[in-house]
Amino acid sequence: MNSFKERYGNTALVAGASEGLGAAFATQLASLGLDLVLIARRKEPLDIFAQKLRNDYAIQVQTIAIDLADADAVSTIAANIGATDINFLVYNACLSHIGHYLDMAPDQYTKLATVNMITPMKLLHHFGAKMTEKGRGGIVLMSSMAGLQGSAYLSVYGATKAFDKIIAEGLWYEWKTKGVDVIACCAGATATPNYINTKPLKTSFLEPAPQLPEEVVAECFQRIGAVPSFVSGRKNRLASFFMHKILPRKLAIKIMGDTAKKMYSISA
Repeated sequence: MNSFKERYGNTALVAGASEGLGAAFATQLASLGLDLVLIARRKEPLDIFAQKLRNDYAIQVQTIAIDLADADAVSTIAANIGATDINFLVYNACLSHIGHYLDMAPDQYTKLATVNMITPMKLLHHFGAKMTEKGRGGIVLMSSMAGLQGSAYLSVYGATKAFDKIIAEGLWYEWKTKGVDVIACCAGATATPNYINTKPLKTSFLEPAPQLPEEVVAECFQRIGAVPSFVSGRKNRLASFFMHKILPRKLAIKIMGDTAKKMYSISA
């Protein structure tokens, strides 16, 4: 048995698992020999990916196709899992809106907030209780550099990612003596299908290139248990240090807004 399984256990749950970062997390966990519960909204690509993991790594994979915006999503997940112990939890699912705040209706923002904050909070409560009772477990919450300061044209998304970072940091302290490692991964631009589909423009030759999902996952697994949160990627950390330690906050917020406006060709 490898040290990762010895430390955390046999089964991991990955929410938002069919592509991008979620798929990279699932693949890395499968390579470490963990059985998986994979969750995503679209059933067909999720099932295809699950079968590939079964073939490649000879592990057990359960899939649950569900909309994580549903109010009863966590109880549905728990009912599907049954008595299976979840020893490692990755919450990668998210919704985002790029554009003017007033372009979306309040009910759409409510759905975004549910997927990005309420559902992960409920999952933390459900599975965290079991992990702390057993005295071991690991939890990864995907955050974002957009949550480190006000981010115009990403205001609600950024606010939800700030929530994910803060709750992870708090639980890191609460649960570290109970054998449960919690970490928030604050990713920058990552070459996932969702990011690529937004067709972002390069704003400067100094802009860091998007990380590969596998690079983010590898760094996360290196750091879990050591820190409550981190910014993924050396160039992203340099940019974050400059933005948050050197510049006045007002200027950092302005830079974020100017960058988003240029990257996505947003009119004032």
